[in-house]
Amino acid sequence: MNVLFLVLGIPLAGGIVLALSGHWEQAPEINVGFSLSTFIAACALTIRVISDGPLFAWDREFFIDPLNVFLVTLTAFVGLTTALFSRPYMRVERDHGKMTPNRLRLYHSMYQLFSFTMLLALTTNNMGILWVAMEAATLTTVLLVSVYRTAASLEAAWKYFILCGVGIAQALFGTVLLYMAAEKVLGSEGGALLWTHLDAVKSQLDPNIMTLAFAFLFIGYGTKVGLVPLHNWLPDAHAEGPTPVSAVLSGLLLNVALYAVLRCKVLTDGALQSHLAGHLMMGFGLVSVVAAAFLLLRQKDVKRMFAYSSIEHMGLMTFAFGMGGPVANFAGLLHMTVHSLVKSAIFFAVGHAAQKAGTQLMDEIRGLIKVSPTVAWGLMLGSLAILGMPPFGVFASEFLIVTTAMREQPWATPFLLVALGVAFATVFSRVQPMVFGDTNVKPLAHPPALIPVFVHLGLALMLGLYIPPYLDMWYRQAARMLGN
Repeated sequence: MNVLFLVLGIPLAGGIVLALSGHWEQAPEINVGFSLSTFIAACALTIRVISDGPLFAWDREFFIDPLNVFLVTLTAFVGLTTALFSRPYMRVERDHGKMTPNRLRLYHSMYQLFSFTMLLALTTNNMGILWVAMEAATLTTVLLVSVYRTAASLEAAWKYFILCGVGIAQALFGTVLLYMAAEKVLGSEGGALLWTHLDAVKSQLDPNIMTLAFAFLFIGYGTKVGLVPLHNWLPDAHAEGPTPVSAVLSGLLLNVALYAVLRCKVLTDGALQSHLAGHLMMGFGLVSVVAAAFLLLRQKDVKRMFAYSSIEHMGLMTFAFGMGGPVANFAGLLHMTVHSLVKSAIFFAVGHAAQKAGTQLMDEIRGLIKVSPTVAWGLMLGSLAILGMPPFGVFASEFLIVTTAMREQPWATPFLLVALGVAFATVFSRVQPMVFGDTNVKPLAHPPALIPVFVHLGLALMLGLYIPPYLDMWYRQAARMLGN
């Protein structure tokens, strides 16, 4: 399939080219060019799937269906807007002496390879290749988080590498167990790890082996999702890495890891004919929502605060998918989309705000409305959107999740409402003085790239008011695929 070849080949080629030219003055524009080409190819792939239905490629090793095709486009779109944002951001970092030519070359090449690994994970039909792609994504992001080479960034990268390395090792063992269960049904001739083959025979898979396999897969990929208590790497990685890396970590990588969990859940539900996987996801999801909401209270660094917000929202999505059913799955998919858009927009605004103030400490960032009204309004509107204020899309998805919980899991509703209330009060009380307080900060030398901020927020607003028919159809088809 030529289009899929372009979706995967362009960022891979971009990583190679920028490994040689990433220190050039025009490197940010080259990075944008590769990201734009990837997005165009992803749109073409989406159009083809919409018109022709699910597609296979390369001896069924790759598979595009309603569950992953729009995630591919979302990943390419956020990758493009983040590349646009990083152009002036990285030039300011270079002017401040944080980015040397070698570091710029590393950053730009790893950015494209990171995009490649995420797209590979989303499009592969092979559960083994999925594991390899997730491991490769870990290695590329370790290098991105540590690019500043400060003591704090190296510590954050090391913690990320150790925790996610241990987690991904658990996922490998889970994949081996999955193959063990599949080999008894499909044989050892090949194809025992192809998801479509496994899905066709999931009711015949050994339930005891599948129970163990899902436990290890959930722990492994759940570490990458950032679920409590496996979340410790996430705040440090967000706070110490470059802001564009924080945007793609929150907006994209967490989605890809949750996507891997969902693929595993479908197989486990079919094998066990029970809701064990869903109950496990609901439990860890709810704990993550509540713990992250209260951990927000302790944060002084603005990027760490929004990192904990990401943990909260990933927990909410995990809880929704754990409940299952058409409405909860629909709400979880919608929340994946709007969270990616809004959280990346917030990190764009936060990055410019921190550069203006010269610090990430919230107590020292004040009066953004006077220094840069566009940054200020981007941060304020993004914060209101992520906190679930109507009519943004986060409100719609959270409303569906909470009302479904009221009907199907009433015991969990008070915990959700308290956690969402605490998160709202905490984040709003911290952001309001950052935007409207007094300041003596001067404008930056390079104008900030704020178009991505308002494009993302505009799309999130649209999804709260109107979901385009093709997107609505994808949500419904994907929700049915995820089952009960």
